[in-house]
Amino acid sequence: METSTFVLVPGFWLGGWAWDGVADRLRAAGHRAVPVTLPGLDPDDPQRAAATIADQADHLRAIVAEQPGPVALVAHSGANLPTSVLLDREPTAVARVIYVDSGPVADGGRFDPSAPAELAELPLPPFDQLRASLDGLDDDTLRTFRERSVPAPGAVVREPVRLTNDARRDVPTTIVACSYPSEVMLKLAREGNPMMAETATLRDLEVVDLPTGHWPMWSRPADLAAALVAAVA
Repeated sequence: METSTFVLVPGFWLGGWAWDGVADRLRAAGHRAVPVTLPGLDPDDPQRAAATIADQADHLRAIVAEQPGPVALVAHSGANLPTSVLLDREPTAVARVIYVDSGPVADGGRFDPSAPAELAELPLPPFDQLRASLDGLDDDTLRTFRERSVPAPGAVVREPVRLTNDARRDVPTTIVACSYPSEVMLKLAREGNPMMAETATLRDLEVVDLPTGHWPMWSRPADLAAALVAAVA
């Protein structure tokens, strides 16, 4: 089995620590695992609130360039924003992109179109207001999530991404569907749902079902690690 490097990118409010359970299993399976804390999500960075999606994409590009190949870029949730920008800039940067309960962003896509221009940062909302499934997360996990969460920079929340390179759609892609079955996700994509429409344009796509909530790195870490390894096999 060829050794792969998995660059693990968490979504909003999270640092690379969120991947610990998955990273340990990937290493035990003989692969390299590189958890990433994106610009704007390091609590010790005094300038973090000024980070942009472009900053995050630059950071990912530098990390990917440092790794021995082949590289699989794993993007959870809102990490699809800088990941889509990176692949637009450099479609050959990675051997495969794996979206975890997420998918590619279309040109003009953004996390929250309603976010006001004066928004400086977006803290983790109360759990009962999250628009994402918490299935599979126990009280201790939720407590850690709350305690270690870092507000997302305002620019990352409201900025649209600008994508122009059609070759980004040729990048081999796997989507791990968690909150919704893949059948539902693909139906939404075909119907032009704004969150999923770009998925229908991909020319090399595999979809894997891993039924659980929106944070499978905590609810099903062993199964998620196995799905990642299978995606690059």
